[in-house]
This record gives sequence, C-alpha cells and structure tokens, in this order.
Amino acid sequence: MPVLSYAVLAVAAYLLGSIPTGYLAGRAKGIDIRTVGSGNVGATNVSRALGKTAGALVLVVDVLKGYAACIWLSDTALGLMKLPANDAELCRIVAGTAAVLGHDFTCWLKFKGGKGIATSAGVFFALAPLALGIALGVWIVVFALSRYVSVASIAAAVALPAAVWMLPPYNLLLGIATTVLGLLAIAKHKGNIERLLNGTERRFGKKTATSEATK
Repeated sequence: MPVLSYAVLAVAAYLLGSIPTGYLAGRAKGIDIRTVGSGNVGATNVSRALGKTAGALVLVVDVLKGYAACIWLSDTALGLMKLPANDAELCRIVAGTAAVLGHDFTCWLKFKGGKGIATSAGVFFALAPLALGIALGVWIVVFALSRYVSVASIAAAVALPAAVWMLPPYNLLLGIATTVLGLLAIAKHKGNIERLLNGTERRFGKKTATSEATK
C-alpha cells in the first residue's frame, strides 16, 4: 500500500475540512461566533446568532467540504499519485474521514471545531447515499418531534452507522469508519447532552441575545 500517497491525501482532506466556515461567517459580521450562544462554530449556532441565511450558507459549505474531499480530492489523488483504480473507495474513506476530523479539530482554531454533522453528511452522500438518506429521515422525524437540533443529530449519528452495517454491499472498513465518526459526533455533543439533562438546551428557533442585537 502506498502509505505516503494516502498520508498526503489525508492531510489535504484534513486541511479542506478544517476551513472554519462558521467562524469566518461570524468574523465577516464582526462577531466571534465562539463567544455567543453555544460557542460552537457550526451552522446551528451561526443561524441563531447571525440569522438563517448565514446559517444556511455555513451548512451548505460544510456539506460541500465533505463531499469535495471524497470526490474531488480522492479522484485527484488517484490520478496524480498513480494509485490503482480499485483503491477508489479506500481513497474516499480516507479523505472523508480526514475531512470530518479537520472540521471537528480545525488547526486554525487551536484544534477546536464543530460537531461534524454537516461535513459527515457530505462525506456519506458520496460514500453511502442510501444510508445517509435513512439517517436524514431519522433526523427529520426526531427534530420535528423534539425541535432540538442536538437530539436529532445524535439520533442520526446512531442511525447512520447502523444503516451502513445493515445495507449491502458489505464493506468492513466503511462500517468501522462510520461507527468511529458516529461515536465522535455523539462525543462532540457532550455539552448539549449536559444541557438537555439540566433542562437548559435551547430548541431551534429561539434566538440568542446577539442575534437580536445584530438585527
């Protein structure tokens, strides 16, 4: 296995995933998104603090980061590094995993980032679209019932690996990678879980004081 080639691919995908979209959106409006709301740089906190348009933009870009890592970067690696064509799926798994890690632990923000839900969606749109569709369905149902983005995201983080393991074609490496990323997503929601248990977690649609002040 050309280890160096995969290492270069992983680093490139990590750097793509590490682009701190939410932080940059906040800075564009003179706000450090890490100091408002939940302090998270993801689309949900951006939406609360800066408005739905900014939140939607961050969501789309974060999804595209994961998708581009899997499709564009991996295909580029196959061509430039002369990797075997049958390594395409392995390249995509490596690139997708690295992109999510880049988003979650961005080097530009002292290795503190988002929760990886949107970037993971982009990755699995490329790797396992049917499993992603099931997880998205779970997200929508749970969100509609609870109005908590965090609860819906945790439920989707459980549903996605389960769907990958159950749906054909069977791929051991993809199943392991999806399980690890799902557990990481749940771990990144530790603060949300604590607030849910304390009854202080905000339902979607409740604005922060900053969002009111910036209108």
